[in-house]
Amino acid sequence: MKAMRLSAPGHALVEVDEPAPLPGPGQVRIEVRACGVCRTDLHLLDGELPQARYPVVPGHEVVGIVDAAGPGVSSPAVGEQVGVPWLGRSCGHCHYCLQGRENLCDTPVLTGCNRDGGYASHVVADAAFCLPLPEEDYPDAAEAAPLLCAGLIGGRALSLAGECERIGLYGFGAAAHLLIQVATFQGKDVCAFTREGDQAAQQFAMSLGAVWAGSSLSPPPFPLDAALIFAPAGELVPLALRTVRKGGSVVCGGIHMSDIPSFPYAWLWEERRLLSVANLTRDDGRAFLALAARAKVKVHVRRYALNDANKALEDLRRGHLQGAAVLVP
Repeated sequence: MKAMRLSAPGHALVEVDEPAPLPGPGQVRIEVRACGVCRTDLHLLDGELPQARYPVVPGHEVVGIVDAAGPGVSSPAVGEQVGVPWLGRSCGHCHYCLQGRENLCDTPVLTGCNRDGGYASHVVADAAFCLPLPEEDYPDAAEAAPLLCAGLIGGRALSLAGECERIGLYGFGAAAHLLIQVATFQGKDVCAFTREGDQAAQQFAMSLGAVWAGSSLSPPPFPLDAALIFAPAGELVPLALRTVRKGGSVVCGGIHMSDIPSFPYAWLWEERRLLSVANLTRDDGRAFLALAARAKVKVHVRRYALNDANKALEDLRRGHLQGAAVLVP
């Protein structure tokens, strides 16, 4: 199989050609049709994820066809299209798993982080943690791929925000461009916050239904019920707190963020909430994929060949993308 392997933090990915892995008990092997490029992959490259092991094949927004099944697997069947998300396995017996909070598992297997992921022609995954992606609902694998992290994390962030009618999205990239479509489908008013002077991103947000778009340094036209932060910039947290009403929420959607600067307690007071999103559950995945289908979410992608993975990552780092980058083996 072909794969793009990362040997150590700070290195470029290198194309390798090696035997395709065989699925073990409870596992399936998937022929990859598409794999999204996520900001988390940049954190992996930069050595910012303590969960990571090296060398590793990145990629946790995987869509493909099951082409082999290990012992004990009855579903998914060979020939079915599935998605492989970040959470590759949970232990099933720690305190959090027993509470139904497998996203907080103490010893998770994470796709493309401590297990080889989808920057490859083939990948092995636990059958029980694959998400169904019927080809009749998701005929374009490249457009489905970003839903498996950018979409799922955005959906979980929105659910953790609680009841809200007016929301702000900070960092208008892969996650926000999906979530705005879901939120407007639900009848919410969405404000989009971008880098200062990023007119292209602001226009993109307005084209997808934002009622206002502007700089992260600018106040929105009305108090927000919730602000969701997808950019990995800690300095956005105090800014977002200033935009939410009493009792409102600020939800940090990234796995890594720069340090949050100090701010007056008064900005948090009046029962404002500040919380983070950690990973996802399989129930999250199934619920969001069903909602995205009902909302007819249009995924904006730029396709790259597998061996152009380094270019895709650099384009993401430099902010040269609208929507999501996707590798197509």
